[in-house]
Amino acid sequence: MKKFLKEFKEFALRGNVMDMAVGVLIGGAFSGIVTSLTTNFIQPIIKFCMTGKTYTMEQISGYASSFGSAVVNFIIMAFILFCLLKGINKLMSFGKSEEPKAPTTKVCPYCMSEINIKATRCPHCTSKQPEGTE
Repeated sequence: MKKFLKEFKEFALRGNVMDMAVGVLIGGAFSGIVTSLTTNFIQPIIKFCMTGKTYTMEQISGYASSFGSAVVNFIIMAFILFCLLKGINKLMSFGKSEEPKAPTTKVCPYCMSEINIKATRCPHCTSKQPEGTE
C-alpha cells in the first residue's frame, strides 16, 4: 500500500500533470473573461448597430461592472494558483540538496588572477597555462 501511495504521489506531483491542471483552471477563468466581454460589450454593440437600440448609463455601468468582476476573478484565481504551486514546489524541493556546479573559472598559477577554465593563456599576464589545471 505504501508503494502504491508513493507512486500516486510521484504521478500527481509530476511537472506535466501540474502544468495541465493549472492550464485547465486558468483556461476556465479566462473563459469567464471572454464570455463577459462578449455578453457585456460585443453583443450590445451589435444590437446597437443592427437595431439602433440605445442603452442607459445604468446599463452600461452594469456591463462594465460585470466585465471588471470577471477580470478581478481571473487575477485572484491566477494569484492563488501561483501561491499554491510555489508552496508545492517548495515542499517538493525540501530535503533535496543541490548538486555542486562544475567550476567555470580557475586561478592563473603565475599572477593569481581568476580566468576562464578553458583559457590557454592568461588575459592578465599572457602566460601560457599549463595543461591539466582545469
